[in-house]
Amino acid sequence: MATIDATITELADEFALLPDWEERISYVIELARALEPLADEHRTEANRVRGCTSQVWLVSERRQEAPEQLYFRGDSDAHLVRGEVAMLLRIFSGRTPQEILSVDPRNVFERLGLKEALTAQRSNGLFSMMKRIQDEARAAL
Repeated sequence: MATIDATITELADEFALLPDWEERISYVIELARALEPLADEHRTEANRVRGCTSQVWLVSERRQEAPEQLYFRGDSDAHLVRGEVAMLLRIFSGRTPQEILSVDPRNVFERLGLKEALTAQRSNGLFSMMKRIQDEARAAL
């Protein structure tokens, strides 16, 4: 598996290939379509991410084959936000808590060039999702 830094670079490069933000947003929505839906049993208040305008759920788990790593699954009721969830899962799922905590969420946001594309409300939601992922990593330590 590529490092978190390499994965962020890969995503940034994919965005750079698209000429404008309209196409980039369409790409994020494509990522949403590929995201496996979260089972209804996981759409609980405990798994809901606070600070997002849309409904967002994140579930973290450890797997027997790689107990030192955290794996995430997630979903949202909004297509664009669901795509953001897919991006974050690509970056953070399958990482150790230490790797997850080594990442500055603002750096991810800037490297992906999202500042120009997202409203303040959407940006806050994305930061809330990253905070939740990092809170899960802290709890796993």
